Amino acid sequence: MSGPGPAPAAGRILVAGVGNIFLGDDGFGVECVRRLAGHDLPEHVEVVDFGVRGVHLAYQLLDGYRALVLVDATARGGAPGTVYLIEAATPGEVEPGSPVLDGHRMGPDAVLALLDTLSAGTGGTPPRRVLVVGCEPQSLEEGIGLSEPVAAAVDEAVQLVLRLLRDEVWNAPAAAADRPAALVGDREQRRAPSCGRS
Repeated sequence: MSGPGPAPAAGRILVAGVGNIFLGDDGFGVECVRRLAGHDLPEHVEVVDFGVRGVHLAYQLLDGYRALVLVDATARGGAPGTVYLIEAATPGEVEPGSPVLDGHRMGPDAVLALLDTLSAGTGGTPPRRVLVVGCEPQSLEEGIGLSEPVAAAVDEAVQLVLRLLRDEVWNAPAAAADRPAALVGDREQRRAPSCGRS
């Protein structure tokens, strides 16, 4: 969804929700982008629910985006409902041994690994900055609906994404993973060195 205002020459920003709504808290990213779509956003910002279509996301990123914000359930060992802001490796920085591609369950690491391969093969331009807004899941078992702590974290994550878009934090010299930053409200924002499900 887009709002008024000219697109900046620097390029577009993609906010991508990923996850499987049939696996409990794995639907976190999908729910977040559903709520984000109701906000008035600049026209250079695209908000898309990719669900389990990680391969499609990787191909779309070849169209030329300045930055990518991935929203996903992200298990880092914190308390369920903990929201994370993670600076992800950009294409060309993904280490060998990245997760095997699975069209039905591709975490951010797998998407970026595929994007790296596609960029090299097609000459496409990957985003220069990738951020992950993640939430610690309570359960990834089969079932529809978010657990109580993860459902409660959706609004916090949405506000964090809106703040990132407003401040365009990817233009700052320090990486998101190199400094702490408070979420909207009093909750502490945790940081992690890399992205992906454990």
